[in-house]
Amino acid sequence: MTDRDIAFLLAEAADEVEIGIAPYQAVIRGGRRRRARRWALATAAALVITGTSGTLALAGLRDGSGGEVTPAVTQQQIPPLTPEERNVYSPIESMIGTGSASGGVKEWSVSVDEWGAPRNDGEAQVQFQAMRTYGEMPVEVTKASQLIGKSSFFVRRTVGDGNPVVITQNTIDPKDTMAGTDLDSVALSLDPKHTTPQRLVIGQVAKTAQEVTCTWKDGSSTVVHRVAEGADVNSDESAIRPVDGSSSNWFVCIAPEGTTFHSVGVTK
Repeated sequence: MTDRDIAFLLAEAADEVEIGIAPYQAVIRGGRRRRARRWALATAAALVITGTSGTLALAGLRDGSGGEVTPAVTQQQIPPLTPEERNVYSPIESMIGTGSASGGVKEWSVSVDEWGAPRNDGEAQVQFQAMRTYGEMPVEVTKASQLIGKSSFFVRRTVGDGNPVVITQNTIDPKDTMAGTDLDSVALSLDPKHTTPQRLVIGQVAKTAQEVTCTWKDGSSTVVHRVAEGADVNSDESAIRPVDGSSSNWFVCIAPEGTTFHSVGVTK
């Protein structure tokens, strides 16, 4: 195929291509989640939508002497992740602990729901309604605009056949990150009615924390170490775990039978 033939084919293809914002937006809506932002037409050269201007770039052209011509490069501007990809409209759920209580009769589990930060009032309004549907409304939030720019978490505990119950939650500014020996924790009974000792300790620590020590009233202690992302959650195991979407790591400590919580701290 000669250069003249290629030029003729390109001219025909260009006549059929609609240049502008509309086709570009269609690509983004349909393919952003898969990072697919490219259209290829069956011509001698590829026609690619680039950047945010809807500009068509031509690749693989040759000049009159047969030498390859390198087209000007248009820097692509990758759009921000969609609200769905940022988990604004539904949370990421991560299991951080599981085990048995009441002599092995009842199973318990603890999970963390992480909601991404809305970037504008529209996203915040949708998240506000979604949180109501999930039954996870932050207690300090009275209107949707208070969610803008902040992530939220909800810790749920399930015992036996009971429904998951939110036991602690917070809405966090991205600048408010944990560091060093920072630690937030809560000690709970493994009985929903709180008639048994506080054997379950749940908390969050900085990403750099390697070790947490839970001390019990009988003088014993449990040393908790950080596990790798994606590590299995084993029954009655105490561990520090990364949680998807969270700026901190989470841990669960389980006290031996017959004792209760005394203190907890980051020890490494």
